[in-house]
Amino acid sequence: MTAVLTRPTLVLNRNWQPVSVASVARSLTLVAAERARIVDPNDFQQYTWNDWAQQVPTDDEPFLQSVTFRLRVPEIIALTGYDRVPHNVVTFSRRNIFKRDRYMCQYCGERPGSDALTIDHVQPRSRGGTSTWDNCVLACFDCNGRKANRTPDEAHMPLLKPPTRPKWQPLYARHDVRIASWSKFISEAYWNIELEQ
Repeated sequence: MTAVLTRPTLVLNRNWQPVSVASVARSLTLVAAERARIVDPNDFQQYTWNDWAQQVPTDDEPFLQSVTFRLRVPEIIALTGYDRVPHNVVTFSRRNIFKRDRYMCQYCGERPGSDALTIDHVQPRSRGGTSTWDNCVLACFDCNGRKANRTPDEAHMPLLKPPTRPKWQPLYARHDVRIASWSKFISEAYWNIELEQ
Protein backbone atom coordinates (compact mmCIF):
# COMPACT_ATOMS: atom_id res chain seq x y z
CA MET A 1 0.00 0.00 0.00
CA THR A 2 2.88 2.39 0.76
CA ALA A 3 4.15 2.03 -2.82
CA VAL A 4 0.74 2.97 -4.18
CA LEU A 5 0.49 6.04 -1.93
CA THR A 6 3.86 7.34 -3.19
CA ARG A 7 3.04 6.91 -6.90
CA PRO A 8 3.08 10.19 -8.84
CA THR A 9 -0.09 12.10 -9.74
CA LEU A 10 -0.05 14.89 -12.30
CA VAL A 11 -1.45 18.13 -10.87
CA LEU A 12 -3.21 20.51 -13.26
CA ASN A 13 -4.27 24.05 -12.50
CA ARG A 14 -7.86 25.21 -13.00
CA ASN A 15 -7.03 25.83 -16.69
CA TRP A 16 -5.79 22.24 -17.05
CA GLN A 17 -2.11 23.16 -17.43
CA PRO A 18 0.45 20.90 -15.68
CA VAL A 19 1.79 22.71 -12.63
CA SER A 20 3.22 19.98 -10.41
CA VAL A 21 3.55 16.31 -9.58
CA ALA A 22 2.32 15.08 -6.20
CA SER A 23 2.10 11.71 -4.50
CA VAL A 24 -1.20 9.83 -4.53
CA ALA A 25 -1.46 10.45 -0.77
CA ARG A 26 -1.11 14.22 -1.23
CA SER A 27 -3.51 14.20 -4.19
CA LEU A 28 -6.19 12.37 -2.25
CA THR A 29 -5.76 14.85 0.61
CA LEU A 30 -6.38 17.73 -1.80
CA VAL A 31 -9.46 16.00 -3.21
CA ALA A 32 -10.84 15.19 0.25
CA ALA A 33 -10.37 18.87 1.23
CA GLU A 34 -12.27 19.89 -1.95
CA ARG A 35 -9.24 21.79 -3.24
CA ALA A 36 -8.97 19.48 -6.27
CA ARG A 37 -10.98 17.03 -8.33
CA ILE A 38 -9.81 13.77 -9.82
CA VAL A 39 -9.67 13.72 -13.62
CA ASP A 40 -10.59 10.43 -15.24
CA PRO A 41 -7.95 10.02 -18.00
CA ASN A 42 -10.37 8.07 -20.20
CA ASP A 43 -13.15 10.65 -20.56
CA PHE A 44 -11.74 13.73 -18.72
CA GLN A 45 -14.70 13.74 -16.35
CA GLN A 46 -13.93 15.32 -12.98
CA TYR A 47 -14.82 13.57 -9.74
CA THR A 48 -15.21 14.65 -6.14
CA TRP A 49 -14.07 12.32 -3.36
CA ASN A 50 -17.54 10.78 -2.98
CA ASP A 51 -18.00 10.33 -6.74
CA TRP A 52 -14.56 8.77 -7.13
CA ALA A 53 -15.17 6.36 -4.25
CA GLN A 54 -18.11 4.94 -6.26
CA GLN A 55 -15.81 4.03 -9.17
CA VAL A 56 -14.82 0.37 -9.27
CA PRO A 57 -11.20 -0.28 -10.31
CA THR A 58 -10.59 -2.68 -13.18
CA ASP A 59 -8.40 -5.73 -12.62
CA ASP A 60 -5.35 -4.14 -14.26
CA GLU A 61 -5.31 -0.74 -12.52
CA PRO A 62 -3.76 0.11 -9.16
CA PHE A 63 -6.07 0.61 -6.20
CA LEU A 64 -6.11 1.30 -2.48
CA GLN A 65 -7.87 -1.22 -0.30
CA SER A 66 -9.98 0.09 2.57
CA VAL A 67 -11.99 -2.00 5.00
CA THR A 68 -15.14 -1.85 2.88
CA PHE A 69 -14.11 -0.93 -0.69
CA ARG A 70 -11.32 -0.49 -3.22
CA LEU A 71 -10.41 3.02 -4.36
CA ARG A 72 -8.99 3.65 -7.82
CA VAL A 73 -5.62 5.38 -7.69
CA PRO A 74 -5.83 8.79 -9.36
CA GLU A 75 -3.33 9.57 -12.11
CA ILE A 76 -4.38 13.21 -12.65
CA ILE A 77 -6.04 15.84 -10.50
CA ALA A 78 -7.17 19.38 -11.32
CA LEU A 79 -7.00 22.10 -8.69
CA THR A 80 -10.30 23.94 -8.21
CA GLY A 81 -9.03 27.36 -7.18
CA TYR A 82 -5.59 27.82 -8.74
CA ASP A 83 -5.17 29.19 -12.25
CA ARG A 84 -1.58 30.43 -12.21
CA VAL A 85 1.42 28.57 -13.59
CA PRO A 86 4.10 28.50 -10.90
CA HIS A 87 7.72 29.24 -11.69
CA ASN A 88 9.21 25.86 -10.87
CA VAL A 89 12.98 25.55 -11.13
CA VAL A 90 14.52 22.41 -12.56
CA THR A 91 17.18 21.05 -10.23
CA PHE A 92 20.63 20.71 -11.78
CA SER A 93 21.35 16.99 -11.73
CA ARG A 94 22.79 14.24 -13.90
CA ARG A 95 19.33 12.77 -14.37
CA ASN A 96 17.89 16.10 -15.53
CA ILE A 97 20.77 16.75 -17.94
CA PHE A 98 19.94 13.43 -19.60
CA LYS A 99 16.31 14.49 -19.90
CA ARG A 100 17.11 18.00 -21.13
CA ASP A 101 19.43 16.65 -23.84
CA ARG A 102 16.98 13.88 -24.72
CA TYR A 103 19.57 11.13 -24.15
CA MET A 104 21.41 12.45 -27.22
CA CYS A 105 25.07 13.33 -27.73
CA GLN A 106 25.13 17.09 -28.19
CA TYR A 107 28.05 16.87 -30.62
CA CYS A 108 27.14 14.11 -33.08
CA GLY A 109 23.40 13.71 -32.44
CA GLU A 110 23.60 9.96 -31.77
CA ARG A 111 21.51 8.23 -29.08
CA PRO A 112 23.68 5.29 -28.05
CA GLY A 113 21.82 4.68 -24.78
CA SER A 114 22.42 6.08 -21.32
CA ASP A 115 25.26 3.62 -20.58
CA ALA A 116 27.28 5.02 -23.50
CA LEU A 117 26.78 8.70 -22.62
CA THR A 118 28.70 10.95 -20.27
CA ILE A 119 28.45 14.53 -19.12
CA ASP A 120 30.91 16.84 -20.85
CA HIS A 121 31.93 20.28 -19.61
CA VAL A 122 31.81 22.64 -22.60
CA GLN A 123 34.50 24.80 -20.97
CA PRO A 124 36.70 22.07 -19.39
CA ARG A 125 36.87 22.06 -15.60
CA SER A 126 40.65 22.13 -15.75
CA ARG A 127 40.29 25.49 -17.51
CA GLY A 128 37.82 27.05 -15.09
CA GLY A 129 34.60 25.46 -16.36
CA THR A 130 31.88 24.88 -13.79
CA SER A 131 29.17 22.27 -13.37
CA THR A 132 26.18 24.38 -14.38
CA TRP A 133 23.26 24.14 -16.80
CA ASP A 134 25.01 26.33 -19.36
CA ASN A 135 28.34 24.47 -19.27
CA CYS A 136 27.31 20.78 -19.19
CA VAL A 137 26.04 18.65 -22.07
CA LEU A 138 25.70 14.97 -22.88
CA ALA A 139 28.41 13.46 -25.06
CA CYS A 140 28.95 9.94 -26.33
CA PHE A 141 32.25 8.35 -25.33
CA ASP A 142 33.73 8.85 -28.81
CA CYS A 143 32.92 12.58 -28.97
CA ASN A 144 34.00 13.13 -25.38
CA GLY A 145 37.35 11.50 -26.17
CA ARG A 146 37.79 13.53 -29.38
CA LYS A 147 36.98 16.82 -27.66
CA ALA A 148 39.24 15.99 -24.73
CA ASN A 149 40.44 19.02 -22.76
CA ARG A 150 39.42 21.58 -25.41
CA THR A 151 36.46 23.85 -26.05
CA PRO A 152 34.08 22.90 -28.88
CA ASP A 153 35.61 25.65 -31.07
CA GLU A 154 39.15 24.40 -30.48
CA ALA A 155 38.08 20.82 -31.23
CA HIS A 156 36.05 21.89 -34.31
CA MET A 157 33.03 20.16 -32.76
CA PRO A 158 30.09 22.56 -32.68
CA LEU A 159 27.26 21.86 -30.25
CA LEU A 160 23.87 20.96 -31.71
CA LYS A 161 22.33 23.62 -29.45
CA PRO A 162 23.65 25.83 -26.68
CA PRO A 163 23.06 24.37 -23.21
CA THR A 164 20.57 26.27 -21.04
CA ARG A 165 18.48 25.71 -17.92
CA PRO A 166 15.32 23.89 -19.10
CA LYS A 167 11.83 25.12 -18.35
CA TRP A 168 10.02 22.93 -15.86
CA GLN A 169 7.90 20.10 -17.26
CA PRO A 170 6.38 17.20 -15.32
CA LEU A 171 9.03 14.88 -16.69
CA TYR A 172 11.59 16.67 -14.47
CA ALA A 173 9.68 15.68 -11.31
CA ARG A 174 11.26 12.77 -9.48
CA HIS A 175 9.40 9.56 -10.17
CA ASP A 176 10.15 6.12 -11.50
CA VAL A 177 6.66 5.27 -12.76
CA ARG A 178 5.61 6.32 -16.24
CA ILE A 179 1.95 7.27 -16.48
CA ALA A 180 0.63 6.96 -20.05
CA SER A 181 -2.39 9.20 -19.43
CA TRP A 182 -0.08 12.16 -18.75
CA SER A 183 0.71 12.33 -22.47
CA LYS A 184 -2.65 14.05 -22.97
CA PHE A 185 -1.38 17.02 -20.94
CA ILE A 186 2.36 17.04 -21.65
CA SER A 187 3.73 18.01 -25.06
CA GLU A 188 4.52 15.00 -27.23
CA ALA A 189 8.21 15.96 -27.55
CA TYR A 190 8.74 15.88 -23.79
CA TRP A 191 6.70 12.72 -23.38
CA ASN A 192 8.78 10.93 -26.00
CA ILE A 193 11.97 11.79 -24.10
CA GLU A 194 10.63 9.96 -21.06
CA LEU A 195 9.40 6.94 -23.01
CA GLU A 196 12.67 6.47 -24.88
CA GLN A 197 14.50 5.37 -21.74
